[in-house]
Amino acid sequence: MNTFSLYKHRAIFTTVIFSFVLLFTLTTKAQKLTSGVQWIRPDSERSSPVWGIHNGIVIGLWPATIEKSGPGADGGPRGLLRIGYEYMGTVYLINYIAIEPVVNGDMEFSEVSPSRVDGKWGKLLWASDSVNTGSFTSYAGTRGLITHPDKLHPETEQLTLFIFMETFIDGAHPYLKLTIRSDKPGELGIQIFNHEKSAVMERCALTATMGNYSRLRLLYLKDKVIDSRRLFIGYNDIEFAEKDAYPYSQMLKNKNKEPIAIAESNESFDELASWPQQPTYLSRWGWRYRPFYKLTQYWRVDSVGYDPSLQVRVNGRAKYWSGASLDKSKYIDIPGGTAFENFELRENYHSGQQFYFGLSLKSAKELIEGF
Repeated sequence: MNTFSLYKHRAIFTTVIFSFVLLFTLTTKAQKLTSGVQWIRPDSERSSPVWGIHNGIVIGLWPATIEKSGPGADGGPRGLLRIGYEYMGTVYLINYIAIEPVVNGDMEFSEVSPSRVDGKWGKLLWASDSVNTGSFTSYAGTRGLITHPDKLHPETEQLTLFIFMETFIDGAHPYLKLTIRSDKPGELGIQIFNHEKSAVMERCALTATMGNYSRLRLLYLKDKVIDSRRLFIGYNDIEFAEKDAYPYSQMLKNKNKEPIAIAESNESFDELASWPQQPTYLSRWGWRYRPFYKLTQYWRVDSVGYDPSLQVRVNGRAKYWSGASLDKSKYIDIPGGTAFENFELRENYHSGQQFYFGLSLKSAKELIEGF
């Protein structure tokens, strides 16, 4: 072998070795990056439909329960995203998010709108890892896709899945793209789209529907704090109490100029965790606040792309929900007084609009200072 051939073979050999080392290094680095995030994902497509992240937000779909419960539990009403929080290995249900499209001025509610399949309350929801809709299944359908969305921070991971649902009675047919980022574990990104044959939606609200479980009574705006007990003073009926929404000009903004609405309980943890020791309350212990910590809840939108129609809307309840019953004896007063029930941002619909719902162990004051 002449000298030229020898150098040529050495060069090829060196290139192969270098490529192998580079590939091994990149693979090992990627494995280390992935191993640092503790995702909560179904073991397979046939597992229970629950997704989330350690020390952060958790999402579930009917018939899954995201909180430990007895045999036969179905996690609550259909037509809702179950929203929980995982902390130190335990998941607690915190809220539900409903989908409420508006067509020709009429709003339809995903949790009470009858299913086209069986006529029962609540639209059927199911998940996929792509925009291919598939069909309803009581199983997960997807584990969710893990990606690295930030080139500047390749260690950051994102879990993504799509949520599909039946067509509403009014012809609205939205679907959702859900995302959770490892650098914002308490926050769920929700992007709204519509199928091609959907009726034109004037709005498609996403509303956190169970604020009175956490006894949310303080809504933080730019220049004031709205107290539900003062806002709905004197109200003590079984229906929802309604007031005007607040325009985006009254919303808080963080350092990135993103509009934010924050709600929290006015009670200390000990007060929130207490429960009246009376038969009518003990028989409805499901409303007792079960987590061993308080959470602040918030909505935000990106600093660009939102519409001037953006507003914050809350309503109130003086008594816990008891289905559609008109029998007032089946209702119990919310301890401490009227609390916010629905907590949401509203905006004129456009395909791809993005909202974020968050849960935080920080108080509203700490969040505001940190934002």
